[in-house]
Amino acid sequence: MVAEARRLRVDVLTLFPEVFGPFLGSSILGIAREKGILEVHCHDIRAWSRDKHRRVDDRPYGGGPGMVLRPEPVVEATEAVQAMEAEPGELILLTPQGERYTQAIARELAARKRLVMICGHYEGVDERVRLLLKPREISVGDYVLTGGEPAAVAIVDSVTRLLPGVLGDPESGAADSFQSGLLQGPQYTRPAEYRGLGVPEVLKGGDHQAVAAWRAAEARRRTAERRPDLGARTGGSPGDRATSGGEEGASPPETR
Repeated sequence: MVAEARRLRVDVLTLFPEVFGPFLGSSILGIAREKGILEVHCHDIRAWSRDKHRRVDDRPYGGGPGMVLRPEPVVEATEAVQAMEAEPGELILLTPQGERYTQAIARELAARKRLVMICGHYEGVDERVRLLLKPREISVGDYVLTGGEPAAVAIVDSVTRLLPGVLGDPESGAADSFQSGLLQGPQYTRPAEYRGLGVPEVLKGGDHQAVAAWRAAEARRRTAERRPDLGARTGGSPGDRATSGGEEGASPPETR
C-alpha cells in the first residue's frame, strides 16, 4: 500500500537566499517540489535590518575577530516568518554547538508539517537570539563551512527523501546507509566484468533470498570495517548515529 503524500513547508532564514535555487530545482528536491510534497521559502534576513545600508552584523562586545549577527533582524525575521502560517514550524538554529545531526533526527523532522531554519554567518549570532527564540540547535558535523546554507541544504535533502511519495521506489530509501543502522554494502551494475573485476555470482543467480542474505552480510562486514563505532554506540547493534548517505556538514563558528 502506497503511503499518502503530504506537504512539508520549510522556511529558511539566510543572508544568501540565491544559493538555494540550484539545489532546490535539481534531483529529488526538484521532484518533490513539482509533486507539491515539498515547499521551500527562502527569506533574506537583511529585509528586517534597521540600518539604511541593510547591515545586519556588528563587532563583538569584548573584542575579537570577525563580526556577529545582530539580534534584532534575526529575531524579528523569525517572528515574522513564523506568523506567515497559522501553525508555527519547528525552529532550528544551525550551529556547531548543537546536537549532532543523525538519520534518527532526519526521520523525526520528516514527521513535522513545517520547519523554520536559521542560517548564521560570520562569527555567529548574538546569544540573545537563542535566549529569546529558544530554537532547537543542530550541528551537521565537526568542521567549518562558510555559512549555514550548506548545512540547511543537507537537512532539507535528507528529510525530503523520507517523505512519502518522493522516491520513485518506496523501498529504495530503506537500503540507504544508516537507515537500518548499517552502512550500505557494495553495489554492482553492468557490465558483468570490467578490467578483470567481475560481479559476485550470487547477484547474477536470480535467488532473491540468497541475494538478500549476501547484502545483509556485506552491510555488516562493511560497517564493522569502516564504522565500528555504530555498533559500539548501540550496544552491539549498529544504530543510526550518523547522517544519511555518510556525509556530514558543518559551518563556521556559530553559523550552522
